[in-house]
Amino acid sequence: MTQTPLQAPALDSPGLYINRELSWLAFNTRVLEEARDASVPLLERLKFLCIASSNLDEFFMVRVASLKEQLSQAVQVAQTPDGMTPLRQLEAIGTESHRLVTALYDCFNHELVPELKRHGISLLGSSELGREQKTQLRGFFRREVMPVLTPLAVDPGHPFPHLKNKTLNLAIAFDRLGPDGKPLCGVVQVPSMLDRLVPVTNRLGQRAFAFLEDVISLFADELFPGLKVVEAMPFRVTRNWHLELDEEEAEDLLTHIQRELRKRDKGRAVRLEQGRGRHPSTQAMLARALGLSVADVYNIDGPINLADLMWLATSLPAPPELRYPATDLPVRPDLEEVDLFERIAEQDLLLHHPYESFQTVVDFIRRAAEDPQVLAIKQTLYRTSIDSPVVKALARAAELGKQVTVIVELKARFDEEVNIGWARALEAAGVHVVYGLLGFKTHCKVLMVVRREKGLLRRYIHLGTGNYNPNTSRIYTDLSLFTANEEFGEDCSALFNLLTGYSNPPGLKHLKVAPIDLHDTVLAAIEREAARGADGRIVAKMNSLVDAETIRALYRASQAGVKVDLVVRGICCLRPGVPGVSDNIRVLSVVDRFLEHSRVYVFGHGERELMYVASADWMPRNFLRRVEVAWPVLDADVRARIREEILATMLRDTVKNRLLQPGGSYRRMQPEEGDPNLRSQARFTELAQGAHRAAKVEVARHFISRRARERQSGAQPPSPSPSVPRDEKSSA
Repeated sequence: MTQTPLQAPALDSPGLYINRELSWLAFNTRVLEEARDASVPLLERLKFLCIASSNLDEFFMVRVASLKEQLSQAVQVAQTPDGMTPLRQLEAIGTESHRLVTALYDCFNHELVPELKRHGISLLGSSELGREQKTQLRGFFRREVMPVLTPLAVDPGHPFPHLKNKTLNLAIAFDRLGPDGKPLCGVVQVPSMLDRLVPVTNRLGQRAFAFLEDVISLFADELFPGLKVVEAMPFRVTRNWHLELDEEEAEDLLTHIQRELRKRDKGRAVRLEQGRGRHPSTQAMLARALGLSVADVYNIDGPINLADLMWLATSLPAPPELRYPATDLPVRPDLEEVDLFERIAEQDLLLHHPYESFQTVVDFIRRAAEDPQVLAIKQTLYRTSIDSPVVKALARAAELGKQVTVIVELKARFDEEVNIGWARALEAAGVHVVYGLLGFKTHCKVLMVVRREKGLLRRYIHLGTGNYNPNTSRIYTDLSLFTANEEFGEDCSALFNLLTGYSNPPGLKHLKVAPIDLHDTVLAAIEREAARGADGRIVAKMNSLVDAETIRALYRASQAGVKVDLVVRGICCLRPGVPGVSDNIRVLSVVDRFLEHSRVYVFGHGERELMYVASADWMPRNFLRRVEVAWPVLDADVRARIREEILATMLRDTVKNRLLQPGGSYRRMQPEEGDPNLRSQARFTELAQGAHRAAKVEVARHFISRRARERQSGAQPPSPSPSVPRDEKSSA
């Protein structure tokens, strides 16, 4: 008797989709895995723990707050592709978040703290402080802490104070009843301007630290004379951090955002973290005052907000084996003492950050600012560093009389205040500052320099997958492309005209732009591969895959026999390995020292290969609510490098790669029998170092050959290239 094959489910079946929020929590679990990995240097493990804690803060401020807002306002929202309602999502998030928080503190208390102590770094709780240390801390408290504190009573005459988002506080319980018959209590805010870790002496010669909130707790009696403190319990509230923006009604977007930023700290509470407490009445009072349910309360077995330990992980002097070795390479020798304009005019130039220094991009902008042949500079800025050399160079260019236009994205979440500051500074320097398209975030990373050469104008283009931020460029993996391709230049001119004016761009030759045609381009490319069946091929790398329409297209391609490899660092709502639907799809996630941030889409292979590098993930917000750019890689050498060096290496990673399972969990990749382990980021570092050494040899050979020719001809050697002013290069 033959068996009837099972019919594949419909491609819109909820069972084929992983919930976005639960997928994000799974990503944060992978970050925590790095903190628990004994092969990772100790202080790097602590850094991963801090990152996981900080990630959770953002998750609650944005994602959980949004779901709670939908519930409170009875907003009718379209059901997610996985079929979960907002209430069901919040319940599942609560279960998983409580599990994750327990795992975070289990790692901290039982793995990292003992290891830190073994390496001479002690983090001491109140019960671990000796008599001499307490005497020392009492003096510190009276001199440095007590004058800053403001003790607040909480009773019928003193309502519960409004507490700013993410501030650390102490709930003080007294041994006396108030006029309402309830125990008296108070609140003391732990000052954020003081260091969280307080050094204390240690007889063993170790570096020892007490926590500031413990210091305040020890001497809280001095803040409330006449009352006996029976408990000082640390707690922290997380609030909704969403900005209420109505761009169509705002006459001045910058002023409107500034006004909204001031309201943020008054947002609705979404989470309460509280330390060990013995008095249920105090805990109940906090939850009641903040309007939170039991499910919103997280009992913390250790110091609240582990992200505050980042200083310890990154800045504490420590033996080199406790951190990853420095990998910062100087600018590639073949790009340092050359005219970058001439170099880019010869051939497209690809940089792989952080393995190849982002300083080349900064040098290019500085050179453009100083070059008298440069007439105009246009650039998008989504996020940048506080002390940004890029912004300074743009201001300098404007001061020198160049036409400088910058599209500053004021709505870049968590960077709004920084971007407002830069917008003001650029405007003061004479830069034309534009805030992008109404209703859309400008997320693309584009730079265009217009230069006069031999009486003609030539456009030089830089396109990137990451922000123009020299600081994050050291810890994010991104791709940069420099090109003087004239058709790219025409497309970029049309893009900037779209962003600064009212024009609809004409048919672009190469760039694919969201929200205009990027989504359609991706869907069409997937469908073309599906039409080729088993001869089709798709390889894509991104941060997140959420868009349901794109996922359905990938399912159809898999059903047609197309082999699909996806490297998705974070959220992935596609469910691989489902029989008859996604058997041919493999989803990998690399979590390692550097944050994987570049986006690459490859469709087809051989002569019909189509490769894009992009600023966009495959998410509805990137396709529909942001200005994004994807560009085809036309240069054969650049395309081969991305395919064979970058993507192929990541697909073979057996150290930091995780494979997504049909049920939504991840498991570590394992090498084939007899094959060595491969760690992609370590391999990229080796390749960059090897290329750097080879380039130095080649530059030296070229210099020696040139000097020999000069001696033979009797000519004077040329002066050094003016690619970057000497004083600026030394300071960089």
